[in-house]
Amino acid sequence: MQILFVSLGCDKNLVDTEMMLGQLAEKGYTFTDDEAEADIAVVNSCCFIGDAKEESINTILQLAELKTEGQLKALIVCGCLAQRYKDEIQTEIPEVDAIIGTTAIDMIVETVDSVLAGKSENHLEDIDRACVYGVPRSVTTGGHFAYLKIAEGCNKRCTYCVIPSVRGNYRSIPMESLVREAKKLVENGAKELILVAQETTVYGIDLYGEKMLPELLRKLCTIEGLVWIRLLYCYPEEITEELIQVMKEQPKVCHYLDMPIQHASDKILAKMGRKTRKEELEGIIAKLREEIPDICLRTTLISGFPGETEKDHEELLDFVNRMEFDRLGVFPYSQEENTPAAEMPDQVEESVKLERQAEIMELQQDIAFDKDESMIGRSLLAMIEGKVADENAYVARTYRDAPNVDGYLFINTSRELMTGDFVQARVTGAYEYDLIGELEDEFTK
Repeated sequence: MQILFVSLGCDKNLVDTEMMLGQLAEKGYTFTDDEAEADIAVVNSCCFIGDAKEESINTILQLAELKTEGQLKALIVCGCLAQRYKDEIQTEIPEVDAIIGTTAIDMIVETVDSVLAGKSENHLEDIDRACVYGVPRSVTTGGHFAYLKIAEGCNKRCTYCVIPSVRGNYRSIPMESLVREAKKLVENGAKELILVAQETTVYGIDLYGEKMLPELLRKLCTIEGLVWIRLLYCYPEEITEELIQVMKEQPKVCHYLDMPIQHASDKILAKMGRKTRKEELEGIIAKLREEIPDICLRTTLISGFPGETEKDHEELLDFVNRMEFDRLGVFPYSQEENTPAAEMPDQVEESVKLERQAEIMELQQDIAFDKDESMIGRSLLAMIEGKVADENAYVARTYRDAPNVDGYLFINTSRELMTGDFVQARVTGAYEYDLIGELEDEFTK
């Protein structure tokens, strides 16, 4: 039996997909990327914002059509969309044979066995059920880097966000289990581990009564063969002095921080239910840059939140201009039903959201180009990601580049390099969001 897996949405969802793949592989199931060869299709869906929801629904409908035509024997839907819209999926898309909620990924084998036997069954457990961990996992990122999901759910309750309603409250995975999984990932070839959760910075608060991310990082840094540890999804108000010191002291922890702030107008931040205000954000950013001068800061923003005026937007533009983030993404506000923000007055027109998004990104483009120009002449450690077709050049990432969201360093060399190799490279040029360089020992002025 050949299974087609479609994993949509974030890297946390990808980890869930990898765990489902691992469990099925252990039971002898095989996989395909070709719809024409698949007997069963599994969609791990996303519903964080409108665009993600639309992509998930379109994917499910496309596969449902293949089932109607007799090409597929069964269709299973998992993940956030499945959890959030289980009733609608069952009613509107009868081709779906089974629905697996966000906390039931350990039931994938049982579900596949059932649908092949002609039974339709759903697994929609309590969203606050204990995290699934320690199950077999098939890494899909090429093996040289891997995501390590350290917690599930969120307690923040931002007014625009559906995550707590589909993923539950914050639940940390025990530290010894994470260290065990990390060692296994490194033994299987991972040289970079990327820590993810809805929020990584409060890791351990539920299990140990205090934030334990610094301690987890120290333990992970002892793993032989691991070169980089990267932190994503760090809420600004939870960044502690201890965390900053660990980033400074431990050479394996990349000087890179993904810190979603969403806005800079105090009025809008309050309406969003965020815990920080502009002055505090400025203080945290200044502190990080003072303590770790070469830190690469990434953030995300929302344009057109309900009640956002032109004055609020201008305030955000001024903030972005002054803070000079190394990496920045902007999402137009998505009005998600059953969230407090969806019911707020003064919803912003879609065209205005998109105009404001474009203005911020245009400003950020200039900042990013200047940042890249300033890297020329620097010598950086880089991980090889692959070869450029028909050229004597390789695609690489530096400590400043998270996979799939940031830029690349293109290294010109005729030397044979392998994906996952680490090299020292000198930056010789910048082009849009990417850098160009040469191997340090081949560098000529």
